[in-house]
Amino acid sequence: MNDTDMHRHLPILACLAPLICQAAEATCPDSDLDRRAFFGDLHVHTSFSFDAAANTTGATPEDANRFAKGEPIAFWPLSDSGEPVGAIQIDRPLDFLAVTDHGEFLGERSICRTPDSPAYDTEFCTTFRSDERIGMLMLGAVITTETPERVAEICGEDGSQCLEYAETPWQQVQAAANEANEPCAFTSFIAYEYTGTPMTSNYHRNVIFRGASVPDLPVSYIDAPTDTELWARLDAACGESNACDYLTIPHNTNLANGRMAPYRGTDASMAAKRGYAATRLAREPIMEIFQHKGGSECINGLTSVLGAPDELCAVEAVRHMGETVDLAELGVDVSTLPAGLPQTATTEECAAGEVGVGGMLGAGCVDATDFQRSALLVGLREEQAISQNPIKLGVIAATDTHTATPGAVSESDWRGAVSQEATSAERLEPGLLTSGIDGNPGGLAGIWAEENTREALFDAMLRREVFGTSGPRIRMRLFAGWDIDEDLCERADMVAAAYRQGVPMGGDLASGDGKPRILAYAVKDPMSEDLTDLQLIKGWVGDDGGLHSQVLSLVSAPEGEASLCAVYTDEDFNPRHSTYYYLRAVEPPLKRWHTYDCERLSGDERPAVCDDGRYPEEIREMAWSSPIWYKAQ
Repeated sequence: MNDTDMHRHLPILACLAPLICQAAEATCPDSDLDRRAFFGDLHVHTSFSFDAAANTTGATPEDANRFAKGEPIAFWPLSDSGEPVGAIQIDRPLDFLAVTDHGEFLGERSICRTPDSPAYDTEFCTTFRSDERIGMLMLGAVITTETPERVAEICGEDGSQCLEYAETPWQQVQAAANEANEPCAFTSFIAYEYTGTPMTSNYHRNVIFRGASVPDLPVSYIDAPTDTELWARLDAACGESNACDYLTIPHNTNLANGRMAPYRGTDASMAAKRGYAATRLAREPIMEIFQHKGGSECINGLTSVLGAPDELCAVEAVRHMGETVDLAELGVDVSTLPAGLPQTATTEECAAGEVGVGGMLGAGCVDATDFQRSALLVGLREEQAISQNPIKLGVIAATDTHTATPGAVSESDWRGAVSQEATSAERLEPGLLTSGIDGNPGGLAGIWAEENTREALFDAMLRREVFGTSGPRIRMRLFAGWDIDEDLCERADMVAAAYRQGVPMGGDLASGDGKPRILAYAVKDPMSEDLTDLQLIKGWVGDDGGLHSQVLSLVSAPEGEASLCAVYTDEDFNPRHSTYYYLRAVEPPLKRWHTYDCERLSGDERPAVCDDGRYPEEIREMAWSSPIWYKAQ
């Protein structure tokens, strides 16, 4: 029996780490050995976050869980007294959720808002409470350095005062998830965001815990300013008995300025690189490919990757080669920026070994590791050098909403994700952190699991059998093997046969004879448009070490189809070339969210952006699978 066939004979195959699997009993009456697609959001902020728009509505982790389950919650607009008088409700419930409030400032936020706290009347806390945006910038300054330290004025010299005040909100986060979690019906993970923003470049990760056992406090960027230290501190917090299990998810890498490249904080020795890769393979299996700050699939114009331009790389892109950004024109108070951050910057490729600054503001250089398609190629090439792949990442998507509204991804009724997006007029203006007109509603995570439980979904994330969508609940399958039957698309046992004959998304294609065959399948969201395109993206490292990518059209259906399927043989496959494949399913052009807001305004209310053509009136909704990897022999 091979590994891909084992799931047919065990109740559930629970992979706790790469190459270490154990059988777990099914707990749900509708458990499916061929696995089902579950949709949810693993990146959501509430008023427990220092920078959340939810601070104006008072929405809590409990509210986010209620919203995800389909209940309405209080929302904008606000009354004259500052109370929310509106309501918002998702079009249909999600299957799972992780509330990921920032772990850095749970205590600072609490100590400045608790009237009898020892720091409540300090100048810092008084100013912090005076204005939401001012308070956000005050704390944000702590995490835009590479050597973060807690604010001694409110936390004490050793930071212990803020750590003490972080205990209660962290316990409330846990309680909300545990109370909302309903095995077989709705999964709520305990989670938080690790928010490193060195020199205003993205270094953020979400930390997702398997079960109810978690550290006493989140390990934050202040505690561990590199990914290596984060994993080490989490391991230590979980203890030698591995009392808690976790994984980490990098997000919106399109704004990373090269800082998501591997080995940050480690030396250049072969042993250190291999150790880093081994830890990352075990702890960081997936990344965000899309969220409200834009897409991280690909960017056109990288000189380090050979391949034809891809027009779909431009959908909700916030970085464009050659584009100049003037931060002052975007409304950024440049006096608050870290020293060394230029006020005007043109997007260009980072030099080898260089990292940039200002990515979270749309500035600075871009690196191949900032985008999934090219980062995967860097990982393949690095694997040839150290025998392990340090960038072996499956993909999900998320909203990164800061309004406690997980999965609110409708283009026609988007209500905003961050501060100063409460009205149509506000959303149509340039905002801070790629918000406003530059933002978008975000996407969803899809997980193929046997059942809707924490264990089953977590295991699926570890084995990378996950996918992301830009909003619609498109279901997609991807398998690769040497003996996949060419008639699988017509067979009733398609999925079961594919598991027997190949490996699913997230897996490794072992060496074999002949040319690999790919089974690609996608089904439309029943509440969205038919699908027009099914595309296979192939990346490989050539004989000379060059990086290559190609978009292959498997099915084109201009009139749209409810489902698309193809069995593709890669006739150009070369066993000497390390290769990956991932799937993309695409809907027809649809109106972008801002066109609906423009239609709600008239006359002088309409800003210039409604009519000047600077932003495309149409977008293409799509979904992306995790890759399948082949290691050159």
